[in-house]
Amino acid sequence: MIRFGTSGWRGVIAEEITLDNLRRVAGAIATHLVDTGAASKGIVVGFDTRFLSDRFASEAASVVAARGVPVALSPAPVPTPVIAHAVVSGRRAGGINITASHNPPEYNGLKFSTADGAPARPEVTRTIETLAGAGAGPPERVPKDAPARVRTLDMRAAYFRQIGRLVRLNRIRRANLRLGCDPRHGASIAYLGGLLARAARTVVAIHDNRDPLFGGVGPDCGEPQLRPLARLVRSRRLHLGLATDGDGDRFGIIDRGGGFVSPNLFLAVLAEYLIMERRLPGGVGRSVATTHLIDAVCSLHGRRLYETPVGFKYLGEHLTSGRAFLVCEESAGLSMRGHVPEKDGILAGLLAAEMVAVRRKSIREQVRDLFKKVGPLHSRRIDYHVDAAARERLARRLEDVPSSFAGRRVARLDTSDGRKMIFTDGSWILLRPSGTEPVVRCYAEARTPAALASLLAAARDLVA
Repeated sequence: MIRFGTSGWRGVIAEEITLDNLRRVAGAIATHLVDTGAASKGIVVGFDTRFLSDRFASEAASVVAARGVPVALSPAPVPTPVIAHAVVSGRRAGGINITASHNPPEYNGLKFSTADGAPARPEVTRTIETLAGAGAGPPERVPKDAPARVRTLDMRAAYFRQIGRLVRLNRIRRANLRLGCDPRHGASIAYLGGLLARAARTVVAIHDNRDPLFGGVGPDCGEPQLRPLARLVRSRRLHLGLATDGDGDRFGIIDRGGGFVSPNLFLAVLAEYLIMERRLPGGVGRSVATTHLIDAVCSLHGRRLYETPVGFKYLGEHLTSGRAFLVCEESAGLSMRGHVPEKDGILAGLLAAEMVAVRRKSIREQVRDLFKKVGPLHSRRIDYHVDAAARERLARRLEDVPSSFAGRRVARLDTSDGRKMIFTDGSWILLRPSGTEPVVRCYAEARTPAALASLLAAARDLVA
């Protein structure tokens, strides 16, 4: 059975992800576009560097075109945010990217962006699931003039111009920054390094060749995966190391001296930078699992805070409506006003470089400055790999809301996405099943590392 998760349809190659299933999903998307009257606008199709991604993309393009939907097919691996930009700038009906994002090498999948460039919302993906299950509709629904044309589209130049409008590349250039670059063997190889080369004094790249096995480590850009980048930053005395995941929608940052910067800390500092230095109007959108440091920044500067369930498909509307100048989530995703409502790890890395260039301070120093203004908050996420039965047992345990947890009184319960307990001292903990992997995610935040450790220990006992 085909099911879309938090961010697309994913599975193990040759198990869930097969050519037959891919054809069914692509056909369902085409039928949905025909049924909604959007088929004539066409779609963009791209792919990442995974095993068979290019073949899957070519097959998807052929299936969609056969149903009368014009296709612009990327000739080379392309990041998800670049596809989203091509959809919006070309006023297309949507975009398909063959990718499993940060998942391990044995996975692949498909992301579908709607006409606004955002990840398809649940009501759209449910329709696609239904159509795929029914064989994507009877043949008579195919327009008489099918098949449509498949043409190639290089999206790089237009995307580079877009980033030039969003990031002050001249400020990075004037600061003579020395930067490390790690596209993780993924779709950003020709994008992250290419943009950094236009702005930085020195760019040293690693993992910038296509490798479907991602060096045996995987395409994520968390702290364990970025240890080689951290060593590079230390040994070459670089100002920053910047990374993206397999499809370029997530970011990873190594600070001067080789320290990993948690996404939560970077997002909070970036929000304040954009308020203080860019004077951007509006509020900030964050997911329910993201640091409350952002709330403190908004409170300090009199800005509105918008909270959503986990998933960029929920955050994007605050960007397109103009309510927020920045939307972000703790899983290393962000976008900003003037850009697409889709996570963009390339944009995030360049904004980090701009922030360091303008303020002439490391990110660690900027975090200390922010803590002096709003007080410290320490956060962490732990993923527990559990089977379906264990997830059901945990869900039953969480149905009864305790009055206290880990020695803290519960002030409020948030059930918008999982179970989030907010305590009277401002700390909080959230337990929710992942929408993309067979894990239960535990998020926690507290004023001190010791308080954080006690929350996580109590959560571990609850899950066990």
